[in-house]
Amino acid sequence: MTRSLFSRWAWGAVVVLAAGAAWAEAPPPQRIEALKHMVRQDCGSCHGMRLTGGLGPALTSQALAHKPPEYLQAVILNGIPGTPMPPWSAMLTPLEARWIAEQLFQGFPEEHRSAH
Repeated sequence: MTRSLFSRWAWGAVVVLAAGAAWAEAPPPQRIEALKHMVRQDCGSCHGMRLTGGLGPALTSQALAHKPPEYLQAVILNGIPGTPMPPWSAMLTPLEARWIAEQLFQGFPEEHRSAH
């Protein structure tokens, strides 16, 4: 029983450490809100406001299921020559592009809208 309890504690510590490492790599909260807005507005102008497709392909988790996040990060940063997909490297860091890619694979979050 002691070994089982220790194993659960050790596994929990690994999960907490891994979660902490992932958070350390995320953009700051205020930048995340700006990124959500950018994806919904700028990317949404071609990929559809719900990211279900338009001029550009759908960016839903189902549509992206067979593409690695690194591929999507590269597309975001470098664009796709010969298509309307522009490079966003002038506006985004590699970390931000990776965050967007990971969020798209999970189902992109909605913006928090303030009531004015």
